Amino acid sequence: MKPVITTQEAAKKIKDGASIMVGGFMCCGQPLSLLDAILEACTKNLTVITNDAGFPDKGIGKLIVAGRVSKLIASHIGLNPVAGQKMNSGEMKVELVPQGTLAERIRSAGAGLGGVLTPTGIGTKVEECKQKVMIDDQEFLLELPLKADFALLKATTCDRQGNCFLAKSEKNFNTVMAMAADEVIAEAENVVEIGQLDQDRVTIPGVFVQTIAEARK
Repeated sequence: MKPVITTQEAAKKIKDGASIMVGGFMCCGQPLSLLDAILEACTKNLTVITNDAGFPDKGIGKLIVAGRVSKLIASHIGLNPVAGQKMNSGEMKVELVPQGTLAERIRSAGAGLGGVLTPTGIGTKVEECKQKVMIDDQEFLLELPLKADFALLKATTCDRQGNCFLAKSEKNFNTVMAMAADEVIAEAENVVEIGQLDQDRVTIPGVFVQTIAEARK
């Protein structure tokens, strides 16, 4: 069985300077309790890989506002004006990645691939300093894999073996990130015994999850 701990205990695993992937799409499917616990633990100098910078008063946005994130790799930061301010001032490095490319870079890390070829970004700033490959007279960018020390996911329900059910649109980036980190921590709204989660509802198999953190009620 996988350890079931509090979000505060899970946050202690993440040390200064760690790289973390954070599931979610504009806070939908984001492990909010776990992110709050990281904020309370005063963890700093984090490299964060996530879809977006969120909102200033919620989730990953709080960590950005508090200055805990030194580098952000995301596809969108427009909903969090503080992220833009920190990027422009040089306080936080920001790597903007097209959303589909971001997902594929994470997926390629999980699959053990050397990268992904995509035409997205050709002729734009995205192509700067990247290797180009010609295939059948079409130009592609080689986008390298993205991996992290931790992946922080949000699950509706986990059983004690780590099998996770993610409801509806909460799946988003959570599913692909589960394969692309050294340790996966799943924040669960509900924890059930082995056998109580219908196998047909398993979104992320327990083999990818090392730790379950119970969400704050």
